[in-house]
Amino acid sequence: MRTSVQQTNQRRGSRTKAVLPVRVKGKNSSGKAFEELAHTLDVTLAGARLGSIRQQLQVGDELMVFYRQRKMQFRVVWTRKLPGTSEFQVGLETVTQEREAWGIGAAESRGQPASATASGAV
Repeated sequence: MRTSVQQTNQRRGSRTKAVLPVRVKGKNSSGKAFEELAHTLDVTLAGARLGSIRQQLQVGDELMVFYRQRKMQFRVVWTRKLPGTSEFQVGLETVTQEREAWGIGAAESRGQPASATASGAV
């Protein structure tokens, strides 16, 4: 399957920089279950980019992401190992979306930065 440059650069929505603490559960590329703390780097209505992932994941893997009282199911769409570290960045898209996942949509519409409303515990 071949993907054009235009298709890879298209986004469904705009990104919002937001560093939010999350808990991630899933299976790594070896099939072993894991649970770890990570954080978002930026979010959209339909996905997120996570940092501080210490598990090697495959495109297509499904993860549960917990943020505040929310439990969301995502699919891995890309993964990148950070040079010189054991950490990965992971691009995710929602599998099912019932509402705005991150709770920052209202802040954007009022013109407030995401960090003003995005603080909170995992």
